[in-house]
Amino acid sequence: MNKNRLEAFSDGVLAIIITIMVLEFKVPNDTTFESVIKLSHKFLSYILSFIYVGIYWNNHHHMMHTVKRVNGKILWANLHLLFWLSLIPFATAWIGEHHFASFPMMLYGIILLMNAIAYFILQNAIIASHGKDSVLSKAVGKDVKGKISLVLYLIAVVLTQFYTLISGILYIIVAILWLIPDKRIEKTLEQEK
Repeated sequence: MNKNRLEAFSDGVLAIIITIMVLEFKVPNDTTFESVIKLSHKFLSYILSFIYVGIYWNNHHHMMHTVKRVNGKILWANLHLLFWLSLIPFATAWIGEHHFASFPMMLYGIILLMNAIAYFILQNAIIASHGKDSVLSKAVGKDVKGKISLVLYLIAVVLTQFYTLISGILYIIVAILWLIPDKRIEKTLEQEK
């Protein structure tokens, strides 16, 4: 099966996720600077979540360049990822509304962890379909960055009950880890030419 519909559908869902997040912002009732400051928690949670959705879109885009064909397992693994990504707006609104409180931050971390697991499942479904000598398999290698991310998410989720600020910092560290351009797939595709 052709991958074009999977890519188009995924891009559409991700665009909707970002739109839903920004729609959570309500215009202040007055025109003072203080009214904007009151939105700072919501704005900070939006920025972090926007970056996360952007990272997933970027990595998904690169990963799809390695795909020659899709099958049912890949389609379902992709839907699984989109399901977890679609929960980001809810968690984003909750942590912003409640000023990064412990339980909302824990749920946010669980959703980030599940997104990472879902991405790992999709990645492995593609590798299983295309083989161990595929471009994606060569590019990913041992996936140290992915494994480090999972460990940091787990630590952050556990710490939310005691040190919410540290959990937030760990979520930001994982985002920064993935913001640094990952050239593995691009380099591997260039070498395959």
